[in-house]
Amino acid sequence: MDNRSGSVVIPAESVAKSPPDGYTLLVFASTFWLLPFLQDKVSYDPVKDFSPITLAVISPNILVVHPSLPVKSVKELIALAKARPGEINYASGITAASSHLAAELFKAMAGVNIVRVPYKQNAMAISGLVSGETQLLFSTKPLVDPHIRSGRLRALAIANAQRSAVAPELATVAASGLPGYEYASTIGLFAPAKTPEEIVRRLNQESARSLNTAETKKRFLDAGSEVVANSPEQFAADMKADMARMGKVIRNAGIRAE
Repeated sequence: MDNRSGSVVIPAESVAKSPPDGYTLLVFASTFWLLPFLQDKVSYDPVKDFSPITLAVISPNILVVHPSLPVKSVKELIALAKARPGEINYASGITAASSHLAAELFKAMAGVNIVRVPYKQNAMAISGLVSGETQLLFSTKPLVDPHIRSGRLRALAIANAQRSAVAPELATVAASGLPGYEYASTIGLFAPAKTPEEIVRRLNQESARSLNTAETKKRFLDAGSEVVANSPEQFAADMKADMARMGKVIRNAGIRAE
C-alpha cells in the first residue's frame, strides 16, 4: 500500500506509467475519472491510460433536510424549490465533493434553483445544516445518521438506483419524485492500460471473491457502503456513462476544481 498525498493526479500518474503487469494498481473514487471535466491539462486520460478492474463499493448518498423545511418527500421538496427559486440553500463540502455534485445533479434533473453554501469540510457542512444555516444536504449515512436518529435532521430518500440495505427504511429519490436520479460515492480498482486481459480477469475474480465474503460485506455495510464487485466491462461502461452524465452537469454549472 502506497498512500500518495495530494490530488488524484499524483497516484494516477504513477500507476499510468507503471509496467502493465498487475502488480501496481490504483484505488480511487470517481474524482479520478471526473477530474478532466473539473480542470484543464490533466496529465492522464482515465479511459486510455487505465484498465478498469472492478467497481468495488458504493456509498449511497442520503438526502436530508433541516426539520424547519416544510417538506416530507422529494416531490414536496421539488415543488417548494420551484415555488421559491433561489431561496433554498444546500450545504456541501469542498468543490466537486460528492455532497456538491449530488446536489448539482439534483438541481439539473429537477429543474430547480437551490443555492450552494460551501464549507471547507463535510463535517462543517453537516454542522451548518443541523444549526439551520442551510436547509438540505446530500451525505453518506455515517455522517448524518446520529442527527437523523436524534431528530435534528429529516431523511427524505436515498440516492440509490434501488432500495439499499444501507438504509432499508428509505425509498429512493427516483421513486419519490425524481425518476432516474442516483448518486453515490464510489471506489474503483484500476490497472495500467495494456495490462493483459488474463491478468485483469484474475484480479477481478480475486477482488470479487474477497469483497463478497460475509465478513467484508458486513464491514462495508456497517460503514454505510455496499459491495458491488462488478465485471471489468460493466465497470468501464458505468464509468463512461458517469463521465457523460456528470461531465454535462459540471460544464453547465461551471464547476472548477479548487
